[in-house]
Amino acid sequence: MGGFGVIDLAKLNDHKEAFGFFARQLAYPDKQTFTEMTMDGAFAPSIDPLIETYRGNMQRLSMDEIEELYVQTFDFQKASTLYMTFAKYEDSKERGNMLTALKAIYEMFGLDITESELPDYLPLMCEFLYAAEWPDNEHAEAGINTMVNIVEDGSYPLMKSLEKYNSPYYYLVKALRETFKLCLRKEVEIHEHD
Repeated sequence: MGGFGVIDLAKLNDHKEAFGFFARQLAYPDKQTFTEMTMDGAFAPSIDPLIETYRGNMQRLSMDEIEELYVQTFDFQKASTLYMTFAKYEDSKERGNMLTALKAIYEMFGLDITESELPDYLPLMCEFLYAAEWPDNEHAEAGINTMVNIVEDGSYPLMKSLEKYNSPYYYLVKALRETFKLCLRKEVEIHEHD
């Protein structure tokens, strides 16, 4: 996995509310989700224009149109799946290994995911980042970085597919990816002096 780099857990924690928003917006739509689209202060100023574009596009649609758009986009288009390991691994053994690793990460934080959803389902992954408490978990950094790298690998082809179809969800997935970039640890360059 190429990945974003190393995630700073404190910065990631600062964006928890944004991940909750992404989880709700990427799950199957319901009226409450779209009446609660205001998230003042949840996003960095650089992310706000993407969220505003997404919000504006979605608010022009009826609830029936949103539901149909969701199904057409995420259920019927292989290239725009919400399963983050599918684009890279499809149904290979490697995908099974990644799903097992993700399930172990959820369990490490005391979360038991339901059998009805695979652990690489993007709304579930965002919900985890919103709900999980990692400050006192000694394995948090490795687990969170693994999860973020899986999202990075899967969300890039998803974003490109959504862009191709001119989907409003493109702006949401791009905002998610940009939020992760804000959470990168800044590596300090060390220069040796002779």
